[in-house]
Amino acid sequence: MKKLFTTLAIVLGCYSLTFAQQKGSVEFGANVGYNNSYVNETYSNQSSDLIGGLNTGLFVDSYFSSDWSLKVEVNYDQKGWGNGFYTDQNGNTYDGVNFRLNYITIPVLASWHFGYTRNWYVHFGPYIGILTGAKETTDDIDVKQIFNTVDAGIDVGLGVKIPISNRSRIFFEYDGQGGLTNIFKDNGDYSSVQTLRSSINAGINFSIH
Repeated sequence: MKKLFTTLAIVLGCYSLTFAQQKGSVEFGANVGYNNSYVNETYSNQSSDLIGGLNTGLFVDSYFSSDWSLKVEVNYDQKGWGNGFYTDQNGNTYDGVNFRLNYITIPVLASWHFGYTRNWYVHFGPYIGILTGAKETTDDIDVKQIFNTVDAGIDVGLGVKIPISNRSRIFFEYDGQGGLTNIFKDNGDYSSVQTLRSSINAGINFSIH
């Protein structure tokens, strides 16, 4: 029985090690996830309510060692916030409204892979977001004109990959983004409103050696 378990452990170990990427390996894949986002106003340090959304995207992950890789993503990200207010062109103010901001975000991330088979990873790096649309969703009013086209910030995440074949794995990750730039074109002389987003993602990737 002891020999059986020893043999099984060796076989499983060798099988698992085939999924540890080497220098020069490249992975590509797709992901989808659920977002929670809000905004923070820096002058008063007040935060808005959360609003839910979706994200989906594609990525390429290039390994320059067995532990480190550089990942570039292109994602469609639904951000925004809840329970805000909106003032129209006539000076009328509406409270308790939700805002939906849609971005194409491009994170450039350094990933550190760890664990016995290096199936766990953390990633971090900058992102840039291009605004594709913005609406006050309660009355379906287009408000894109009041927002800056570009948002930039920091992306940090933690994930795990699970092998399903010799060259493919599914993965699950938690990812967070914190904006460093003002999302509004005109928000006063002393205030900056920055977007923050957390997400739970799942996806699949394929390896090329």
